[in-house]
Amino acid sequence: MEHLEKGQQVEIDEQKWVYDSSFDHRGQTPLRSSTGAWKASLFIIAIEFAERLCYFGIATSLIIYLTKVLHQDVKTSAKNANQWAGVTTLMPLVGGFLADSYLGRFRTVLLSSIIYLMGLILLTMSSMIPSLKPCANHGHCVEPRKIHVVVFFIAIYLVSVGTGGHKPSLESFGADQFDDDHPEERKKKMSFFNWWSVALCSGLLLGVTLIVYMQDHVGWGQADIILTMAMACSVAIFIIGRPFYRYRKPVNPLKPMVQVCVAAFSKRKLPYPTSPSELYEVQKSEKARERLLCHNTFKFLDKAAVIEEEDFC
Repeated sequence: MEHLEKGQQVEIDEQKWVYDSSFDHRGQTPLRSSTGAWKASLFIIAIEFAERLCYFGIATSLIIYLTKVLHQDVKTSAKNANQWAGVTTLMPLVGGFLADSYLGRFRTVLLSSIIYLMGLILLTMSSMIPSLKPCANHGHCVEPRKIHVVVFFIAIYLVSVGTGGHKPSLESFGADQFDDDHPEERKKKMSFFNWWSVALCSGLLLGVTLIVYMQDHVGWGQADIILTMAMACSVAIFIIGRPFYRYRKPVNPLKPMVQVCVAAFSKRKLPYPTSPSELYEVQKSEKARERLLCHNTFKFLDKAAVIEEEDFC
């Protein structure tokens, strides 16, 4: 009876607290009822919508801006646009490494959002402040001011850096809000990715339609104001959700990779284990469960090259 009561108490604690190696904003074990799941992921979905809206609002009309406003030829405009797209594509490699090894996903998203917002503010200033506008008067100029060109390129590359922090961290941070060991949260996690795609596609659609329409028929500065306000609101929403998030400590991926390679090389002549009980594993505590991969035992049958795989979870 006493053993049964202890088992029931453990099950109650598992339902009340989240034991998946995450922690809340106070550094303690997260309370399931007040952290994570939809309470946290809605804030993250909002910033994804704003980021995609801003990115495609800029990227879609970048060549048009370079040719019509900066008066670059088509070849130069295409080269500059491709260079910007290339930097934007490579920046997530840096952002992902910093997030996983040093800063953590929340700090990476927050820092990249601030950098993103700074770029949008500079972009708006370059179109609205008289001293930073491409022309000294309201008419068309043959060659834009140097100050406008410098500020414009600094702005779009700040946006590129901000995108590099968003792409590898934001979606993963959203997935961290759901406990895979909890059946209900596991189902909600599947639904989260669906709504994530809805927010992404909605931001993309409005970016290539509404924002582009405003750039063509209203003005570049007015369109930049909308993008800046959207990102500013999303950053504020993201910060408001801080008490509801579940966080994970950053772990340098290089160290375990090197350890595995060294261990595999030094033990390459040892016989393969026939049972999972022979494997070395760090024991899991009740309050700090780790996500472990299933055991894989491969049996090679003589020269037939037939592989049997047995999973022990």
